[in-house]
Amino acid sequence: MSLDLGTEFEVAPASVWDSVVGQPTAVRRLTASADNPLHAYLFVGPAGSTKNEASRAFAARLLAGVDDPDQRDARLALAGQHPDVREFARVGAAISKDQADEIIRLAALAPNESNRKVLILDEFHLLSPEAAAKLLKTIEEPPASTVFIILADFMPPDLVTIASRCIRIDFQPINDEVIVATLIGEGVSAERAAEAATAARGDLTRARLLANDTHLAARRALFATTPTRLDGTGSAVVATVDALLGEIEAAAAPLNERHAAEVTAMEARIASLGERGSGKKALEERHKRELRRHRVDELRAGLATLAGTYRDALVAGTMARPDSAAAAIKRIHGALEALDRNPNEQLLLQALLLELPTLHI
Repeated sequence: MSLDLGTEFEVAPASVWDSVVGQPTAVRRLTASADNPLHAYLFVGPAGSTKNEASRAFAARLLAGVDDPDQRDARLALAGQHPDVREFARVGAAISKDQADEIIRLAALAPNESNRKVLILDEFHLLSPEAAAKLLKTIEEPPASTVFIILADFMPPDLVTIASRCIRIDFQPINDEVIVATLIGEGVSAERAAEAATAARGDLTRARLLANDTHLAARRALFATTPTRLDGTGSAVVATVDALLGEIEAAAAPLNERHAAEVTAMEARIASLGERGSGKKALEERHKRELRRHRVDELRAGLATLAGTYRDALVAGTMARPDSAAAAIKRIHGALEALDRNPNEQLLLQALLLELPTLHI
């Protein structure tokens, strides 16, 4: 059979959903709902599952009425610049009572340009009880022109009443094969894409950062070999913790570069259009949250690698006292849980390493 080498492969048309990776069920449900949307949607899934990208994509589809990312309303919504799409991120530890008042006020206003207004509420799992009480009625019965898109990493029990008023769309961690394919499509080498996907644990946003991190393998090796540098002394613990935290600080370089580019673009817009309504404060707050999340992600990944070293020793039977390896793994899991309470990272690591046994590999 001969092949016609002059025949071009058919290229799929661009879609508002192109940035929503590895979530076919979610995209299918949202596409089916877009022409006759209900008042509130709850997107639940871990960080990096592209639920944030899906919120803008759904907003774009709602306002444009078509699946065309180049249509004006869609283009502006996808860029986070449409006047009828407002995005709320927490200021401080949680979405506050004052932010809830502003959300309620905006929900009651008519759209500026479109026949709909979309309010996107991020990190809703951190909503304060006072803000939840304020928002319940508005989310349950907003004006006909307002659609809520609520994003949460998980849904805590005390917010189940609000959740019950929404259409829930679940987002799953993205499997490694999809992350690898996505990164390769973005120009990353196959080897680095595979390494980043393994370290990112289903988080595409983190995988993209790690794909530009030339020290990823060395950082993972540093955590993996930490037990070999412990000798029961405080000086060894202090030196090891300083080295680990130094590597984590250096790992933020790609994120800092991206933040610097965003600040430069923001300053150019302010110079051209003025600071009013520029979103400068929101950008600063987002950068702080992203850097904090990056550090916590790095610590989680590093501690998981550290636990893996003791687990491998336990399986291999290379420790004189197997119970000490099991106890070490338990202590590391305790430290992982403690990260949710925003501890002093240096003290957390020092206290942990002082309790861990030495390994001779």
